[in-house]
Amino acid sequence: MVRSRTLALVVLCAGALMVILDQTIVNVALPSIRADLGFSQSGLAWVVNAYMIPFGGLLLLAGRLGDLAGRRLVFRLGLAVFTVASLLCGLAASGWELVAARFLQGVGGALSSSVVLGMIVAMYPEPRERARAIGVFSFVGAAGASIGLILGGVLTQAVNWHWIFFVNVPVGVVAVLATGRVVTADRGTGLRRGADVAGALLVTAALMLGVYAIVTAPDHGWGSPVTAVVGAAALALLAGFLAREATADRPLLPLRLLGTRATGGANLVQAMMIAGMMGFQFIFALYLQRQLGYRPAQVGAAFLPIAGGIGALSLLVSPRVNARFGARPVLLAGLTLIAAGLGLLSRVPAHAAFVADLLPVVLLLGAGAGLALPAVVMLAMSAVGQADAGLASGLVNTGQQVGGVLGISVLATLGYHHAFATGAGLVLGALVVALAVLPRGSGTRQVSGTRRGSGGEPRSAGPWDGVVTSAATTEGAST
Repeated sequence: MVRSRTLALVVLCAGALMVILDQTIVNVALPSIRADLGFSQSGLAWVVNAYMIPFGGLLLLAGRLGDLAGRRLVFRLGLAVFTVASLLCGLAASGWELVAARFLQGVGGALSSSVVLGMIVAMYPEPRERARAIGVFSFVGAAGASIGLILGGVLTQAVNWHWIFFVNVPVGVVAVLATGRVVTADRGTGLRRGADVAGALLVTAALMLGVYAIVTAPDHGWGSPVTAVVGAAALALLAGFLAREATADRPLLPLRLLGTRATGGANLVQAMMIAGMMGFQFIFALYLQRQLGYRPAQVGAAFLPIAGGIGALSLLVSPRVNARFGARPVLLAGLTLIAAGLGLLSRVPAHAAFVADLLPVVLLLGAGAGLALPAVVMLAMSAVGQADAGLASGLVNTGQQVGGVLGISVLATLGYHHAFATGAGLVLGALVVALAVLPRGSGTRQVSGTRRGSGGEPRSAGPWDGVVTSAATTEGAST
């Protein structure tokens, strides 16, 4: 049983890693893609945007589909779509072909990513085992971003940019086949029990328009009519979605999930934290390349201390300190370290020495993220029952993506030091929200049994109740 669960965890993390790699592996290859396919500067942005818009827009819907149709089915379907789209990306001979294939990649990435966390948590009902599993998942997510930068640089320099997509194909095929063999099939609650078509259309359109407004704002201007109109349309659709969910017999997103301080608060904290961290990754990569003259592979190597710190903390330390102190104080400690690291980075000299000036800061960021990421994930999932696991997983991923897109889009318009200072401000804001919103004792072990729902009604204890656990786009930044 232990061996089969371990194999299933490996397969799920491998599938997630492939999608995570793709979000950063493309960044270092953008100059080569532009030269080969003749993109303009603004057109090159759509190599990234075409992926991010469907990815961010479909995560919530895909997570709910996992609850209704079965999470393993949605995961395998997503991997298959992503793998085929990767092949098409590698074969693209023109700009429009690459952009279209990247859109399809985003669809596949959303389908597979949205349900992974729910599947992992459901496989590990025992708190300490679940803590280790989510620690592994958090490490894979963090390490994947750094590995993507390294792999993208190596493949682009050694072969050509096409291979940053071709490398996904054998991994995807193996993952799809292995999932059918080692991951136990689950039965969804049935499409008729939650097929809120109107709600699905409203939220998907709202999220896609919202992501579009954010990723194109640096080109049009944050106060431009285009950004204002698209942003207003996204907010109107979101308001319509919330009104629909408040009255629907079978809502896509039961508002009770957002109404709990643990779930709603943790997702807001996570979005602000990811905005600061993702913006940092993008700006720091540009700083290393443009200001310090690092080659692409060297940029990736510079991120390894962060991945190492996250790995050491999330795999070895977080499960223990969460069990000892609870997830809320561990999250607060992690956010404090991240904010301190970004604040220090805003004061480094223009021509910094890596070992003397940068290494201590990136180690601090790695330690903070290693504590904060697993804790915030468990807090976001802590009040969710089995029937809503996929939806909650999709909600967590949606917050991550929207936060990341917003962070990159805003910080990319600032100079290096101002961008790092702004990132520190975002993380400090997340710390304030966590202190104000997350209830004391959230993420600590509770006595199982009958609990009260968000509206005061009796609710059976769900699989996450009472658990202690841990678990760059274009070249447009100004100097």
